[in-house]
Amino acid sequence: MQKRWAEQVVTNIEAVEDLKSQLNIDEVLASLLVNRGITSFEDARCFFRPELCHLHDPFLMKDMATAISRIEIAIARKESILIYGDYDVDGTTAVSLVYSFFKKLHSSIDYYIPDRYKEGYGISIQGIDHAKQNGYSLIIALDCGIKSVDKIDYANSLGIDFIICDHHLPGSILPAAVAVLDPKRPDCHYPYKELSGCGIGFKLVQAYAQKNDIAFDDICCYLDLVAVSIASDIVPITGENRVLAWYGLKRLNEAPCNGLAALIEISGKKQYTISDIVFMIGPRINAAGRIDDAKHSVSLLIASDEEVAKNQSLLINLKNTERKEHDLNITEQALAMIDSDPDLQSRKTTVVYNEGWHKGVIGIVASRLTEKYYRPTIVLTSSNGHVAGSARSVIGFDLYEALSSCSDLLEQFGGHKYAAGLTLKPENIPALQQRFEEVVAQTIPEELLIQEIGIDAELNLEKINSKFFRVLNQFGPFGPQNPAPIFVSKNVKVAGKASFVGNNHIKMNIYQGKSPIFDCIGFGLGQYVPLINNGYPFDICYTIEENIWKEKRSIQLCVKGIRSVV
Repeated sequence: MQKRWAEQVVTNIEAVEDLKSQLNIDEVLASLLVNRGITSFEDARCFFRPELCHLHDPFLMKDMATAISRIEIAIARKESILIYGDYDVDGTTAVSLVYSFFKKLHSSIDYYIPDRYKEGYGISIQGIDHAKQNGYSLIIALDCGIKSVDKIDYANSLGIDFIICDHHLPGSILPAAVAVLDPKRPDCHYPYKELSGCGIGFKLVQAYAQKNDIAFDDICCYLDLVAVSIASDIVPITGENRVLAWYGLKRLNEAPCNGLAALIEISGKKQYTISDIVFMIGPRINAAGRIDDAKHSVSLLIASDEEVAKNQSLLINLKNTERKEHDLNITEQALAMIDSDPDLQSRKTTVVYNEGWHKGVIGIVASRLTEKYYRPTIVLTSSNGHVAGSARSVIGFDLYEALSSCSDLLEQFGGHKYAAGLTLKPENIPALQQRFEEVVAQTIPEELLIQEIGIDAELNLEKINSKFFRVLNQFGPFGPQNPAPIFVSKNVKVAGKASFVGNNHIKMNIYQGKSPIFDCIGFGLGQYVPLINNGYPFDICYTIEENIWKEKRSIQLCVKGIRSVV
């Protein structure tokens, strides 16, 4: 697939020079900081040395004092409390965190995860009825509820109080809960708006601990769960999330809870980054809710016994294997459907439907199709007499707005700029395919249909040494809004010959002028081998990482793109 290279321009040259001098670092590294909004020594100190004291006072969040007061009353009165959460990674880690904390303080407590297929996303009537039938008078909802106005009204009519802890955008009317904790509500002046759902749960626990003289060290044990949620829910790793992710990764790599330790043992990797969580831990936790019941994930994450955790991890790993089989089969069917239809190939959108596809993996398939064809995508399947869909977008295009223009064809939809879920009647599928294509074709700029590689800076290979790499590593944890920097080096040459490895990957050694020779790996770039081996110089863009082979550590360039200069 053709990709366009977009090199970032540094405009604040004075700030770059100041940081270069004050921090005694390379100019390229200083420019990376400035482009991340770090323009002073103090900014850089907080960025490179995150401290838990940088976390905000949880009582700055609207309704937090009310929420804590209601929980204190419930515990004092020995009321039964139900911890309710979504079935994805963010929801299950949030439930596990809040349940584990309050279980130590209050015995009359349990958790509830809605069934993805029978109840759908968010607060359900079935969940509220379950609470009423079992005597729960307080529900703490995590990673959901901000738009459940009618459901909260129903709970109120039954005498059940709700505390909502959510991080999604609210609607025009807030639900009539006892407390609504959501930094994105317009009247909330909490300084950081991008916490995960589990992050909101942690702030609730932090506030309770702060109010009731529980040492902060006693809640740090939950930061591994917060890091998993931050990575899996793809929230920005900036501000408070950066602090939580930094300490959460430290906890994950040094002293994880039993459940995460069991998953780590299964995966076989010892040290985890945000990216490793996204690809190795998150999918396993998610698989339980996609294939069976997300309560298995919570059982794993709250396990106090190592043997229980091990058994639960084996079950979840089995579900993940099943999920991968569905994912592979459905992706192959969808690709065949598109490749055999010239009309689908020529469109600026992809909308595909098969009534037999597994609802639990259509979001993953939508992501794979978006990667393949790089255009807004909807994957549909049958579900309880309706059609359920998952939608994904390309960078820069607002998917939610496009779906809003199709809202008259939909029973319901929700999500954000780049990912959404929807339901519709089967007879509206052809109309949705046509309308979605028309809306996207009329509004998407042509350049957004060509995948962009955002390049942070041009770098001479001679500058890459142990000090440069050591400072660069301190830019992590990498993730949304703080990605691993991508560099471009021009007029490089291959030492010897490039070779194919694996499935269309490329392995080579390159140099530039009098620079050292660097090992390079380029995934999915095998088509460039003839260009590289013709003896002419070429440009590469890449990230810099550490390669460990037989306990030997070396710097490796992970190539993202190659272009000819001839």
